[in-house]
Amino acid sequence: MSNNETSTEIVPAEQQPEIRAKQAPRPSKKPKPARKQVKPGDVVKTETVQTGKEYNIWYNKWAGGDREDNYSNKTKSQTRCQIKLDSGLTRANTTGNKYICLFFARGCCPYGWECEYLHCLPGANTALPDTSKDCFAREKFADYRDDMGGVGSFNRQNRTLYVGRIKETGTGPETEEVVIRHFREWGDIERIRVLQYRSVAFVTYVSELHAQFAKESMACQSLDNDEILNVRWATEDPNPTQKVAEKRRLEELGQEAIRARMDPRIVKAMRAVRALEDGDVLDEEDEFAEEQNGNKRRRLEIEGGDGGSEDEEHISPTSQQLEPAPPQSQGLLSASTMEGLKYFAEIRKKNGFSASQPQTKALPPQPKSLSGGLGLADYGSDED
Repeated sequence: MSNNETSTEIVPAEQQPEIRAKQAPRPSKKPKPARKQVKPGDVVKTETVQTGKEYNIWYNKWAGGDREDNYSNKTKSQTRCQIKLDSGLTRANTTGNKYICLFFARGCCPYGWECEYLHCLPGANTALPDTSKDCFAREKFADYRDDMGGVGSFNRQNRTLYVGRIKETGTGPETEEVVIRHFREWGDIERIRVLQYRSVAFVTYVSELHAQFAKESMACQSLDNDEILNVRWATEDPNPTQKVAEKRRLEELGQEAIRARMDPRIVKAMRAVRALEDGDVLDEEDEFAEEQNGNKRRRLEIEGGDGGSEDEEHISPTSQQLEPAPPQSQGLLSASTMEGLKYFAEIRKKNGFSASQPQTKALPPQPKSLSGGLGLADYGSDED
């Protein structure tokens, strides 16, 4: 059997305590302070080559000059982040700052544990204080830049990166393996697609925060062939199947967020009202949950189209005296409304109301109208 293979063996009961003692988990190490990635003076800052007359701060290039994607205008990054070595505690862990250090992602933070921002990967379920900012506390914009660079847009959740200028030295699967090996360091990858002979790859992360971190960490970096990568935000996928899947995923995330913030009692009440209005039978799961709480709800069983219910036989005469049911064949109320009144009378009975409690003083009888209804039509009628 090779060293990479594992097997399951049955161990006698006498030897189990000894094995447990040998395989006892080691105590987890305390988080270490973050180290300083560079020293002052290690990184030589070079000015952008002037190719135009005006410098555009937003695009970080000279207006009117060569294209931003021109290979001659790109220089390889002097530093790169190493998550296992560079991650650690900073002052942000004490102050409660939730944002990541941008220079830590680029591998050139000189402050280390003295930094005011976090030195770690963002969690997949991390909730940022402001959704209009990225994980580095930079303001997002309504639209993407023309070259799909920059911070990004707050109108769309983008988890896909465009990776260009890849030097392909093998087949498509080999290039895909190289891309996965370099990009999975920054988070869980959902899918990856390599366009062979075009030097382009699309990397989709599970979390948008991981995509934001990977974009800054791999900008102007190289894979295995000393190339200078061009990492940008990817445009929207034109595939209709992916559009439908992304829409469904966003809807599920929104529903989960709403459920987490809603009171479960309100949800049950809304379902009961909706079932009563539609004349449907309540779900068994909801009924079982209410039975555990001691408030089992009566199930509605609709027979035919007359709106009647078999539960009318279980209503005691006492409850009928407290809540007299008007006739179904005449009056202003429909059959479904009459059924609703009976339903709430049953709820009132289950909540503890009985005939032993003092009854309210009965109102004097009102003269009925000629229509045979409840007397509501007497007010403002033509007989006055």
